Amino acid sequence: MVGASLAGLSAARSLRKQGYGGQLVVIGDELHRPYDRPPLSKEFLAGALGEADLSLEADDEDLRAEWLLGARATGLDRTGRAVRLADGREVRADGVVIATGAAARTLPGAEVLAGVHTLRTLDDARALRDELARGGRLVVIGGGFIGAEVASTAYALGLDVTVVEAAPTPLAGPLGATMGGIVSALHADHGVRLLCGVGVKGLRGDERRETGVPPDGVRRRVDVVLLEDGRGIPADIVVVGVGARPCVEWLEGSGVELDNGVKCGADGRTSLAGVVAVGDCANWYDARAGAHRRVEHWTGARERPDAAIAALLAGGAVEPGVPRPPYFWSDQYGVKIQFAGHAAAADSVTIEAGVADDRDVLAVYRRAGVPVAVLGMNQPRLFTRWRKQLAAVSS
Repeated sequence: MVGASLAGLSAARSLRKQGYGGQLVVIGDELHRPYDRPPLSKEFLAGALGEADLSLEADDEDLRAEWLLGARATGLDRTGRAVRLADGREVRADGVVIATGAAARTLPGAEVLAGVHTLRTLDDARALRDELARGGRLVVIGGGFIGAEVASTAYALGLDVTVVEAAPTPLAGPLGATMGGIVSALHADHGVRLLCGVGVKGLRGDERRETGVPPDGVRRRVDVVLLEDGRGIPADIVVVGVGARPCVEWLEGSGVELDNGVKCGADGRTSLAGVVAVGDCANWYDARAGAHRRVEHWTGARERPDAAIAALLAGGAVEPGVPRPPYFWSDQYGVKIQFAGHAAAADSVTIEAGVADDRDVLAVYRRAGVPVAVLGMNQPRLFTRWRKQLAAVSS
């Protein structure tokens, strides 16, 4: 099991649940046991949850696994089916589950400036939480869900917040332009500045010294975000939320087919026998769409490994069944946002309940009159009902 986050843990659980009683080795590049990522941009960042609250393992859970944490995979030997680690070790196996997830994208040159953060891991969240506690001016680059959640959390902590989004409408990709505009209006509702349709040219650092890193003790701290239209946005802290890339570099030359992650079938099987992929790095085949999709959602990392493990244990193709439509949620400015389905498949969207200006809407996306997605803002009961209908239509 290469990857020790939710997808890897779900696959390990599925192995035991499906009757595998042999040796199980879980490799993770972080030092931490599996933890929940969604709270990192919300409750954990705000200080409402501690690290112990993030654990994904039950107190009495025993998967009879050997955990190799702080061990980074650097290669996969296709002939011996061995995973090579950065410290020189090799782990040989009869079956391999690829669950290496995705890593946050950043901006060129950002790594040399203090005060610039991405948010993907527990260590990222620790560092950002410490900085936000000092207060000041925060600029969030990217108006997607992670960026919006960080902006919401920072606003509640009393920081001065600006969100910069290159697209004309934030969240237009996952939600469509109409509903993306309604959801992103939450920023303006709470006095958070939202600048759309302008890219970031770069970051500027001042002459103050940051001690500790790098080893010579000198590091510039970010003080301005430079926009492509010539404006400069003063900043004490910057969070870069411009998406994530699948962590598959270590598989180059292994024979595993790569295409926007690990290209695999509907059952998770890759181009190599005895190797399956799950989670954020897996580019699954979606029979309904007739195309591959890589979906970075918590529910997919929890649910999809069952099919991949069944295929791995069977040693060949299995019927994975019809997966439920992708589902994700977000909490921003006290509003619960829930979404299921594929907005890009729709040719219309209508508000079925609530009022857009009150941010309590239930919207249904349709294609040729058939529901293909549903969005809820503070509509949990109605959303749940529509989500079940959507699953029934998709099956």
